[in-house]
Amino acid sequence: MKLTTLLLGCILLAASCAWAGQPPIDRILIRKAERSLQIISDGRVLHEYRISLGRQPVGPKRQQGDQRTPEGIYTIDWRHESPQYNLSLHLDYPNLKDRMAAFEAGIDDPGSMIMIHGTPIDEQYPEWFFKGLDWTNGCIALGNAEMRELWELVPDGTLVEIVP
Repeated sequence: MKLTTLLLGCILLAASCAWAGQPPIDRILIRKAERSLQIISDGRVLHEYRISLGRQPVGPKRQQGDQRTPEGIYTIDWRHESPQYNLSLHLDYPNLKDRMAAFEAGIDDPGSMIMIHGTPIDEQYPEWFFKGLDWTNGCIALGNAEMRELWELVPDGTLVEIVP
């Protein structure tokens, strides 16, 4: 019992030291055309991941159901562990700019629930099936190992910039 407690304490100490060495995250930059997500600190890219987007990846999201990934500046406002998509980070889409654009275009519902999430757990479609496909309804998807890493590195409140 004492050995287990000591071992657990050492692991927690090592993890906290590793976290303390991690520079603060300034923002996430998503480049839709390149299908990349970059974690940026002090102007430097710390990590870069290959992503999947909505089924209609070209152009900004305009309305519910258009299957496009939004473009603009958002923040991570909450997170969720999902049985369908593993881990997910929610973006505050639609923001005021998105709502105004929808209003001016006569669109009632600009959509919602845009998330950065993992890949579905599905026996019929294994994780490798989704690599290289734009398969979401407008969200940003990573492999599950990459999503776990992102989840642990990026705090709520992080700025997310999505560019064409």
